[in-house]
Amino acid sequence: MRSPGYALRVMGVMSRTLQRIYYAIAMLRWSVLLAVIALHMVLSYVVFAATGETELVSDLAVYFYYYTTTATTVGYGDLSPQTDAGRTAAAIVVLPGSIALFTAVLGKAVSDIGNQWRRGLEGKGNYAKRSDHIVIVGWQERATKRLIETLLEDRGQPVRPILMAAAVAENPMPEAIDFVYSETLSDLDAYVRAGAGGAKSVLIRGANDDDTLAATLAARAAAPTAHIVVHMENEDTARLLEHQIDNIEVFSSISVDMMVRAANDPGASRLANLMFSSRTESTAFSLCVPDDTPPMAYIDALVALKKSHRITLIGVSEANGRHLDLNCVADRRIEGGDTLFYIANERREPTAAQWRELSRELA
Repeated sequence: MRSPGYALRVMGVMSRTLQRIYYAIAMLRWSVLLAVIALHMVLSYVVFAATGETELVSDLAVYFYYYTTTATTVGYGDLSPQTDAGRTAAAIVVLPGSIALFTAVLGKAVSDIGNQWRRGLEGKGNYAKRSDHIVIVGWQERATKRLIETLLEDRGQPVRPILMAAAVAENPMPEAIDFVYSETLSDLDAYVRAGAGGAKSVLIRGANDDDTLAATLAARAAAPTAHIVVHMENEDTARLLEHQIDNIEVFSSISVDMMVRAANDPGASRLANLMFSSRTESTAFSLCVPDDTPPMAYIDALVALKKSHRITLIGVSEANGRHLDLNCVADRRIEGGDTLFYIANERREPTAAQWRELSRELA
């Protein structure tokens, strides 16, 4: 007579064997796993046919339904083997195999989804096909977090931003942004994975000016058409960089300038904060005039846009972005491709058809 300890050892061996089989299947590629499932379905069909279970195998749709409900342990009971041989075959071949394979499918699906999520969290994902988004390069804890929060408050950002950084091991704001890890901020492969080539804008702020400069050069190489915004500490370097690279804005600290302006013009600092804050009722935005828009005078456009869209023009930049004209003369010509800066309660962008209608009214 076998001892209870022997039975426990046997059960332990069977449990470990089943676990090994499960993990072996779970580690297989989907193509192999699906092939194993198809093979088991065929084997089960042949066994049922050999045992005379005609009700189960006479119709492939009926057999597939039975196999699926068995594998998923639903077991409605409307179909079942009717012969002793069929029941034995079901107990030995169909039930253990189909349930084990279904469990392996679930385990592999959960594992793959978890691995994919973990890869994204660790910055190993690939967003090369994303477009019209903003790439944020560099992480300075509170400053970058504040930047992202302010960026997301602007309702004109429908696409999730992507943070590309080397100073963090995983996504610091997974609920709001996607993340690409890079060994350095000048890694071209990281810019490709961040989809910089299709990005609307790239915002760069490195740990120091040297880091920022290297990142800017790499960003321009990876994203030739994207608008690049750079923060640098040294004003001379900032001006030099802005004159050397097209479609780029470089800024440094303006706190000293604002202090002087506020001293001479009380309230100037509040005006600046209102114009560039996403939390105020009226703030500054920009829009691009469609290329096929007929020319119009600045004063005419100012009045017409104020009436039709409740926006106040404050400046015009030519298509190349080199010159920004504030306080324009009345007859300054606005043409297709120009960028208009305006103040409004929210972002407003007239359609191409609305621009054409506006031009006809002013003609």
